[in-house]
Amino acid sequence: MNCAPSQADLCTCSPQYTPNHVAGPGADTDPAQITFPGCTCRRAPCHPGTCSCLRREHNYDERSRLRHMASEAQCARPVFECNVLCQCPDHCRNRVVQRGLQFRLQVFRTEQKGWGLRTLECIPKGRFVCEYAGEVLGGSEVQRRIQSQTIHDSNYIIAVREHVWNGPVIETFVDPTHTGNVGRFLNHSCEPNLLMTPVRTDSMVPRLALFAARDILPEEELSYDYSGRFLNQMDREDQARLHEGTLRKPCYCGAQACAAFLPYDGSLYCPPEKPGISEEGKV
Repeated sequence: MNCAPSQADLCTCSPQYTPNHVAGPGADTDPAQITFPGCTCRRAPCHPGTCSCLRREHNYDERSRLRHMASEAQCARPVFECNVLCQCPDHCRNRVVQRGLQFRLQVFRTEQKGWGLRTLECIPKGRFVCEYAGEVLGGSEVQRRIQSQTIHDSNYIIAVREHVWNGPVIETFVDPTHTGNVGRFLNHSCEPNLLMTPVRTDSMVPRLALFAARDILPEEELSYDYSGRFLNQMDREDQARLHEGTLRKPCYCGAQACAAFLPYDGSLYCPPEKPGISEEGKV
């Protein structure tokens, strides 16, 4: 990774660097803990049906590109990679995100959005670009941190909700404010060139992997939709939230379909009830 600003400039905006998630306050599971068993594909390549990590089909093609993009399939399919306990080789086709950065990226100063991240080389559609890594937090700690923020503070906390078919909603909260990786510098766009997909390797704690949603040219800023949508596609629930009258931060992505404001998750901003204060006394 290249860094355009000086080391002195970066020390004011860069957290303690970590390539992977770390356990933060309230985390149910340590992301470094290995809980998945490994496959036994020692002599033959990992294939769906014979490899325990591949249930139905390959996750990636022969060029390490994600085969099913969420923008095309309308929903992200579960991705499980082979892990450290697997007997398959390191060059296994089902090992992509765990290999880390494969393209040269650069942190730079934008005109209106603060720091940003861009690529210095071409990135083909479907290729893994980087992770959004940081502290994995519990829900109460997330609310505590967000409620301590002022309107001038940048919020890096992301809430990922995975809706399991006929099952519960799996929530993952990640905060790279103090400990994180290069994904912290990614800005929002209503027409993003990256898609976030949860990828699991060693445990149920997902790695928040970002893949190229289209071919990306050198010097192009990298971005994703903070809401989890793609190309500003909103359902009725999303449309309703835009008119709730909440204090929103303006969006400077410059896209033709810009929604004018950054995505807002009101569930993370609910202040705890204070005893002895009536509804009229609330601000």
